Amino acid sequence: MSIASHELLLDFPEYADIIRQLLTEDVKFKLENDLYRRLDKQIRGLQESGIGTDDDHYASLKKQRAYLKQHLYNRIIGTITHH
Repeated sequence: MSIASHELLLDFPEYADIIRQLLTEDVKFKLENDLYRRLDKQIRGLQESGIGTDDDHYASLKKQRAYLKQHLYNRIIGTITHH
């Protein structure tokens, strides 16, 4: 069974144009998105290997991913409100 990816473009398709724009025009956004993607890939790898959700490292990674996702979402929304 494949674990679903949490790519921003998949989770927020309604903001696809803005996400693509930020990825090409905003270096900080791109770097933060790259980190978010690496965390997501690492978490999915742990899930596929059967690592328990009570593992401290696993829980820490999930918290980091959630924080980054919220941060990136806020940046996306901020772009909309500033136009």
